[in-house]
Amino acid sequence: MEPVLDITLWLTLCSVGFVAGFIDAIAGGGGMLTIPTLLTSGLPPHIALGTNKLAASFGSSMASFTFYKKNLFDPAFWKYSLYSTAVGAIIGAVAISYLSTEFIDKALPLLIVVTAIYTLLAKNYTSSSESLPPKNRSLVKKQIIQGGILGFYDGFAGPGSGAFWTVSSSAIYKINILLSCGLARSNTFVSNFCSLLTFIYLGYVNALIGISMGIFIMLGARIGANTAITHGQKFIRPVFIVVVIGMSINLAYHAWF
Repeated sequence: MEPVLDITLWLTLCSVGFVAGFIDAIAGGGGMLTIPTLLTSGLPPHIALGTNKLAASFGSSMASFTFYKKNLFDPAFWKYSLYSTAVGAIIGAVAISYLSTEFIDKALPLLIVVTAIYTLLAKNYTSSSESLPPKNRSLVKKQIIQGGILGFYDGFAGPGSGAFWTVSSSAIYKINILLSCGLARSNTFVSNFCSLLTFIYLGYVNALIGISMGIFIMLGARIGANTAITHGQKFIRPVFIVVVIGMSINLAYHAWF
């Protein structure tokens, strides 16, 4: 049964959306805030995931556009990454629909906690290079494999996918953190939007909550993207991870016990 959207719940969801959009544009992983919040608000897990995709599409579109306007993302150069991300996201969203609500209820908190810990401990493979890697067959293969795997993950569940994109892109392509963020935000938008279409088809989206959160996520993403371009991501990650782990442990307690 879906929650009644009273003013207190609406304010909570929108406030979390703003913070998640801000954080996601900087470091990725806004879904680690929004998904637990949607679940604890009373949404069934399938609908929580679908509604999160609707809300997240607002933020990722704004962040992606901001990085593009700053010349930190080249769609033509990364086209194979975008294509494979789209395919992976659709497959992932279809795959999650075959899992039982009970299983997702118990698995999501664990996945979110593990993702949060990984994001905290992962090495930051930064580079000072402001240029893109050379075009060759190896680059195409890397784009297809990375896009397919992370697109599938984002369509299947999604928490932390933006952080995974940022870290893996810096490591694989030896590009600086701003180029990695631009690539991450743009591919996250593609996977959000493609999996959203799949969730809409399957009937797993609460439009009112998704749009309400999405507007505030978009506002947070605009501010966050500009902050990331100016200051980078290091100042926010530790606080972010502590908050996420606390929320996830609480969610896990209610789901498992």
